[in-house]
Amino acid sequence: MSALGELRRVKGQPVSRQRKQNKAAFLFLLPWFIGLALITIGPMVASFALSFTRYNLLSPPRFIGFENYVRMFEDERLHKALAVTFQYVFISVPLQLGLALLLAIVLDRGLRGLSLYRSAFYLPSLLGGSVAIAILWRQLFGVDGLVNVVLGWVGIEGQGWISNPETALGTLMVLNVWTFGAPMVIFLAGLRQIPVMYYEAASVDGANRRQQFRHITLPMLTPIIFFNLILQLIGAFQSFTQAFVVSGGTGGPVDSTLFYTLYLYQQGFTSLNMGYASAMAWLLLVIIAALTAINFWASKYWVFYDDQD
Repeated sequence: MSALGELRRVKGQPVSRQRKQNKAAFLFLLPWFIGLALITIGPMVASFALSFTRYNLLSPPRFIGFENYVRMFEDERLHKALAVTFQYVFISVPLQLGLALLLAIVLDRGLRGLSLYRSAFYLPSLLGGSVAIAILWRQLFGVDGLVNVVLGWVGIEGQGWISNPETALGTLMVLNVWTFGAPMVIFLAGLRQIPVMYYEAASVDGANRRQQFRHITLPMLTPIIFFNLILQLIGAFQSFTQAFVVSGGTGGPVDSTLFYTLYLYQQGFTSLNMGYASAMAWLLLVIIAALTAINFWASKYWVFYDDQD
């Protein structure tokens, strides 16, 4: 065999091996691509098309143009659902992140049995969105629930927290704050990544713990805070199970727990206004995308990265 042929044979081996590896990788990824097309992209395209129709699941969809989107401006219950959802998100998410950061700082001090505490505090994040916890929450804040029993021990007369329009939404906020485990674990991981030498240098310069937290911990944690903020913001807008179970699917009392997702469910699967529900889903997507974009834009003013000049 000539030297040129030998060189071509040697060079061809890596290329052939690379092609085989690419084919193998594609085969492993193929189920994911099929799921993406059939379970995510397909339904999104279908819902966008249905948002321009009148469709009740029983008869073929009929094209009505932008009527569903125009209807949103006149739907008072939709406006109420938006107000309830925004109130829920903008109050419960900051409280949840604040509690998660506080507990992460406490656990970062090297407590005995740290792994046990971390697992115990993370557990509510796994269970908080379940039907069982929502039922338990309804019992806790009921007229004869544990909350009123404890208040009775100190001489405070309880009430039906779930049945009172002024407090019903607050109980769901408390439930969301209680699911602080996931952001707490992420905060704890972020705290462990802050170099100790920063605190040592600050101590030498006479900085106390409060000053160290303000000028070292918070700036170094801003990327983690931003990450948790985006995740929890999106998750809070998608909350459904808690309001559905606690209110019995009505959003009551007096629509005080009528989350946007719950009203969307009522329109799509109770009233069978699937076209209108599809339009509502796209409005929710636009709202979440807009708030996410605003947060990314604002992050350049308060999020600190190590690689910044």
